[in-house]
Amino acid sequence: MTRPQDALVAVLRRLRELLPPEGLVTDSAELRTYECDGLTHFRVVPALVVLARSSADVRLVVSVCGQEGVPYVARGAGTGLSGGAVPHAEGVLIVLAKMRAILEIDPANQRAVVEPGVANLDVSRAAAPSGYYYAPDPSSQQVCSIGGNVAENSGGAHCLKYGFTTNHVTGLEVVTPDGELLELGGKAPDPPGYDLMGALVGSEGTLGIVTKVTVRLLRSPETVRTLLAGFADTDAAGDAVSSIIAVGLLPAAIEMMDALAIEAAEAAVGCAYPEGAGAVLIVELDGPEVEVVTALAEVEQHCHAAGAFELRRAATPAERTQIWHGRKSAFAAVGRISPDYIVQDGVVPRTALPSVLREINRLSKEAGLRVANVFHAGDGNLHPLVLFDASRPGELALAEELSSRILETCLRHGGSITGEHGVGLDKVTSMAKMFRPDDLDTMQLLRCAFDPDNLCNPAKIFPTPRLCGERPGRQSPHPIEVAGLAERY
Repeated sequence: MTRPQDALVAVLRRLRELLPPEGLVTDSAELRTYECDGLTHFRVVPALVVLARSSADVRLVVSVCGQEGVPYVARGAGTGLSGGAVPHAEGVLIVLAKMRAILEIDPANQRAVVEPGVANLDVSRAAAPSGYYYAPDPSSQQVCSIGGNVAENSGGAHCLKYGFTTNHVTGLEVVTPDGELLELGGKAPDPPGYDLMGALVGSEGTLGIVTKVTVRLLRSPETVRTLLAGFADTDAAGDAVSSIIAVGLLPAAIEMMDALAIEAAEAAVGCAYPEGAGAVLIVELDGPEVEVVTALAEVEQHCHAAGAFELRRAATPAERTQIWHGRKSAFAAVGRISPDYIVQDGVVPRTALPSVLREINRLSKEAGLRVANVFHAGDGNLHPLVLFDASRPGELALAEELSSRILETCLRHGGSITGEHGVGLDKVTSMAKMFRPDDLDTMQLLRCAFDPDNLCNPAKIFPTPRLCGERPGRQSPHPIEVAGLAERY
């Protein structure tokens, strides 16, 4: 049997023959650049990094890895928050950040064709002169990549009205684990056959590596109106959300931040939210001006009725940007008030928000750790940020336990363990709390159909080895680092 180290040496030798030197990263210090994604407490140094520049490069690396039985992981901008792009210590990390060409903007068909390394916001910037934009807008949209958005089925503030990435992808080019190039869909709205695109979007890089994406563009709305509402607490803000949705209004976005999240945002960007607010809502409406103006007046009435003590309309684009700046900066802003934090991602029915938030507060006090809450209130997608100090013995474990209990709370209220960040490494143990063994086995049948050798982003999503010859030693969540590979060979 070939040892993992021998297989890696063979891969390195082959890739040195086939790729330019600048396409390979082997220096031990440089490799550490890629040891984690945005969830920084999972860290693994890859054995080798390939900086792919084309789908041909990706096919080459995947084929060589397949021939030698070496695992590989695809990585985009590295902004993910579930450990989904954490490397394998005995494998190759395929970085797609250099594949950032916008190949086509097609206003007539309302489509854009892009490479996976293109930043989310750059699609809208490229489409704006034609009067179009790309709707999914994660908070990290200035830097997160379209390929990563496809892998995680990312959402964002405006997913309440416009849906997630899966609702906006019409075509994919994918390098499969056998090294073939698979074309799915295109510019047409509804290709026949099985919905393989639906399976790949949100598969977290376990079924193949996306090398080209065709996305849907939307016409820029005639009018956009943004409202900031201050409330005494999250219960009052939650009541406002429920009443807005109950009467049939559908804002483009309804976002909520609690007092601790507001404190962090103020410290970081000085967003000037209502003083003394225990919670704020950001409500945005878009569409024809006459409809938006009428709907905005109704939203304000519901906010007043729920106890809002301050309402602030954005009168200019600059004021709208200022309102959103605090929300978009919230995750990073928590670093101003805590040395370390875990960004969690659970979903609950919208009507369960008040009781779930009260339970999170109880769990927070019980654990002795603070939790800042930032979330897409319109669709019940919670992002509790568990604050801790890793330099204090035991606090990381305590924070992880608190995060797990928060997810269990979401499940008890009829929710899910993730809304848009994915499972990755972070939630593998929670999968068994949400799904029965038979359900997990059925999911694995699909994975095995694409990747029978379990080389494509192994150790992610599923809690235990299952089916198709998975080898526990090859997919430990914390693999032993193989150091100094290039220096010795």
